[in-house]
Amino acid sequence: MTGDRYSHLPKPSARGRWAAPTAEGPLRATITVPGSKSLTNRELILAALADGPGRLASPLHSDDSARMITALRTLGVGIDRSPGTGRYGDDLVVTPVWPLQGATEVDCGQAGTVMRFVAGLAGFARGDVTLTAHESALHRPMGTMIKALRDVGVDIDDGGHWSLPFIVRGHGHVRGGEVVVDASASSQFVSGLLLAAPRFDVGLHLIHRGARLPSMPHIDMTIESLAHRGVHVERPAPGEWVVPAGAVRAKDVAIEPDLSNAAPFLAAAMIAGGSISVTGWPAHSTQPGAMLTEILSLMGARAVRRGGSLTVTAGNGIAGVDLDLSAAGELTPTLVALAAFADAPSTFYGIGHIRGHETDRIAALVSELRARGGEAQELPDGIRIVPRALTGGTWRSHHDHRLATTGALIGLAVPGIEIDDIGTTAKTLPEFPELWQAMLDGAPDDGAHSQPLHDLVS
Repeated sequence: MTGDRYSHLPKPSARGRWAAPTAEGPLRATITVPGSKSLTNRELILAALADGPGRLASPLHSDDSARMITALRTLGVGIDRSPGTGRYGDDLVVTPVWPLQGATEVDCGQAGTVMRFVAGLAGFARGDVTLTAHESALHRPMGTMIKALRDVGVDIDDGGHWSLPFIVRGHGHVRGGEVVVDASASSQFVSGLLLAAPRFDVGLHLIHRGARLPSMPHIDMTIESLAHRGVHVERPAPGEWVVPAGAVRAKDVAIEPDLSNAAPFLAAAMIAGGSISVTGWPAHSTQPGAMLTEILSLMGARAVRRGGSLTVTAGNGIAGVDLDLSAAGELTPTLVALAAFADAPSTFYGIGHIRGHETDRIAALVSELRARGGEAQELPDGIRIVPRALTGGTWRSHHDHRLATTGALIGLAVPGIEIDDIGTTAKTLPEFPELWQAMLDGAPDDGAHSQPLHDLVS
């Protein structure tokens, strides 16, 4: 792990079972999390399309960002490490090439952003680009992206399957124009098209027609990232975007901390008692994790931003809630862990799209809670949790980093929880086991905060 604050901590094995530690008392710790995965991969794409070299300061170094870096290097983009001032490793210096290089294969691993964003770039290559993924991710929706790219002039051979793997027969440019999509399965379809659009010959007029569009903050993030590089995206109507053809300005960009990766640490204070602070919390952010201050307050915590840090302090218990999480579906696994210890049932809805992530997150969360004695119900567009006493045992990660961190949260109050593969957290937070232990090893609390919820543990 880069940086000296946690260098004394033992390194976890890359894969394998992990005994989730139980909190022995209220917590008091300050945590710094690495950069945002969503911002890192968006800025890597834009830097690759820019009109000159640029630097990404404090990027995330994880499995997902490594997949993006490898993909762009495979397409001929120069990406070099440069010493940075952040705790979590080097900065990245990106040197674009044009056109991109073809006659290559891109392995997207489990990274949805790589699948959807690099697919949008592959038409700019001269020659064939084969996109594939880890076998556990081949189920992830791609049909909408394939259709949209064909509509803007990209030549794609998918063997008629509308899924990965497929071949993009790049011609060094993409026509662009008007395209209608149903992006209700993932906002990444919209973001992938918007990111590539300035380099289309005639720009892009994108219209979403379909069910509710999930994760709107991620689309706002894409639009804001484009604006910082001189690309103005017009929004003539809800679900409609117009991107003019033009240059993407080269810039040096600092990456915000990943607020969704901070979520389990902040939630830990509510389960174990005490308070947790996360440093570098931005005053303004398009990340869905920015909604945590409001959501955790609704669930009974006190959330205060002061001096650039967000501090969450436990209240007298955890409140059951009914919440529309369509804008922040990635927070669902953390909030489900809180709901398991609440004073009343909770329902989270507007999250049908999270069935198409690394796993069907709704089904997986219900399965794991029931296996540990909990009561949970799948809904067509959500999940309902009824607090029940939980017992120790195996918590399966389902190849999903957010399922693994949910298990760690449950383990704070339930002795004997073992996560089958803690290595899944390397997808977005390789340092998770060390940071989690550092949080538990923080200075002793003064006892002024609420106590762990042992009454819901059998």
